[in-house]
Amino acid sequence: MSGMNHQEFDHMLEKYAELVLRIGVNIQPGQVLFIESPLETVELTRKIVRRAYQAGAKYVQVQWDDEQVTRARFEHAPDESFDFYPQWTAKMMEQLAEGGGALLNIKVPDPDLYNGIDGKKVSRANKAASLARQTFQRYVRNSDFSWCLVKAPTHAWASKVFADLPENERVDAMWQTLFKMNRVDTPDPVAAWKEHLDVLLAKRNALNAKNYKSLHFKAPGTDLVVELAENHRWLGGGKNNGFGVYFVANMPTEEVYTMPKRTGVNGTVKSTMPLNLNGRLVDGFSLTFKDGKVVGFQAEVGEEHLAALLDTDENARYLGEVALVPYHSPISDLRRIFYNTGIDENASCHLALGSAYPTNIENGTTYSKEELIARGANVSLVHTDFMLGSADMDIDGERYDGTVEAVFRNGNWAPGTLG
Repeated sequence: MSGMNHQEFDHMLEKYAELVLRIGVNIQPGQVLFIESPLETVELTRKIVRRAYQAGAKYVQVQWDDEQVTRARFEHAPDESFDFYPQWTAKMMEQLAEGGGALLNIKVPDPDLYNGIDGKKVSRANKAASLARQTFQRYVRNSDFSWCLVKAPTHAWASKVFADLPENERVDAMWQTLFKMNRVDTPDPVAAWKEHLDVLLAKRNALNAKNYKSLHFKAPGTDLVVELAENHRWLGGGKNNGFGVYFVANMPTEEVYTMPKRTGVNGTVKSTMPLNLNGRLVDGFSLTFKDGKVVGFQAEVGEEHLAALLDTDENARYLGEVALVPYHSPISDLRRIFYNTGIDENASCHLALGSAYPTNIENGTTYSKEELIARGANVSLVHTDFMLGSADMDIDGERYDGTVEAVFRNGNWAPGTLG
């Protein structure tokens, strides 16, 4: 580690492992933990497993991921492979959630993984997986169980993000950065996170008190009005799962987010960061909405991948999330693109194409698909965040009495509006 000897680095890894278990999935005695991990993050994963058992976990299972194995399928498998997803895998994940288990996913896809691969194969495989995992994804979106997405360096990802550094320094730089953005470099990361979560709670409470009817986003290339669903709720930070256990789904996290009205989005939005679609890069794109639906789009890079996403199902062209993140925030202030939605979305205001989180409206988790749509929520196989925030972003909030207030000015919270 640059600036750290092996003993210091090992100590930081131990702190990180404890953090994701105590704050992220909030592991409980007697609970089953399922970990999805790249092979390259084995050292961290082993520490997480040991600490999970020490915290009382009943059983820990690790599913290792190797991107070269993943790519080999798209290079050599027969055509029918790309419409197949094993039902036993989907059932396993459903049983994990139904039994009150916890999922910890170290998610760091290589942005260039599918270079040279037919994008249609990847889109078909993603759709097959989404169809097979619909029940499990409903559990995820309803927060029925504890789940958490965290990050750890791989060589491919670090080389993309820190291409300006010598190759032998890139993974070290990524570790240093991840420790910083996750507050692992503080004397007590768990306490630091609890303080951070209180700040996000105060912001979302202030937004819920405002009860805006719509938000108007204005920036170069963006002029977009997003109506919010009636009885919407702003969330952010952590939440209670169906078993009453508090967990944090994304680490790091800097956002507060809510539900757009499915048919209430109009105007044009321009992306401000590249989008990594699970190993396929889309960049420099814009979307035009009418009555909630994407009716026009273009992209400088990866337009065919964007088109495939929008055609996943009939509701992939509608929005499911609107999230606010100030331009001056811990991740954004690093002024670096991470080619990883889980990080980049916490450096920028963002929207999500596809399914809404039912937790973002009152009693949403009790509604059927049809009831959710009737109440303004979108339901889709996909949920894909993309970034639109910048230093030039202004956001106005319109209240139900017609009052218009400044929410963001020049990329940051407008002084005074939310206390």
